[in-house]
Amino acid sequence: MEKTLKSLSKQLSYILRHHPGSIGLATDQAGWVKVESLLKNLKEHGWEVNRQMLDTVVATNEKKRFAYSEDGTQIRASQGHSIEVNLELAEQTPPPVLYHGTAERNVLSIREKGLLPGTRQHVHLTDNTDTAKQVGQRHGKPVVLHIDAALMNADGYVFFCSANGVWLTDAVPAKYVKEV
Repeated sequence: MEKTLKSLSKQLSYILRHHPGSIGLATDQAGWVKVESLLKNLKEHGWEVNRQMLDTVVATNEKKRFAYSEDGTQIRASQGHSIEVNLELAEQTPPPVLYHGTAERNVLSIREKGLLPGTRQHVHLTDNTDTAKQVGQRHGKPVVLHIDAALMNADGYVFFCSANGVWLTDAVPAKYVKEV
């Protein structure tokens, strides 16, 4: 069952963050899809998933990648979209320092260009070094980068904090980035 839930979590990330059309869905502008449509379309594409399994994935995902609407009839990814969505997040003042985890091979490019969102809508940052290191390890030898969020904020850059505590911004110019 655990393997099934892990693969379901990965499939949900793919669908809700990047390719809802892969199973015949479309998100609304805020990234929501109806739970009943998701379950129906997953089944039509070979996934035997019920609401209880979906509830378990949402509740137990360590990174809290998914959220239900207040009435529980819709679901979306909390952040990390490559499709255009408006998560309707309010601007927030970030902590003075944020962190970004990356692989060592990316550091030279980041020194030159800063942090760019790539195929996603935002650059993802965290308020703790442990999370940053874990993210960096997924891609090779980890490097934790220190982001001067206070100076960025003072210079007019906008920050948001997703439902699962990930800090988001459009980009981080190189002058705000240092290696830890």
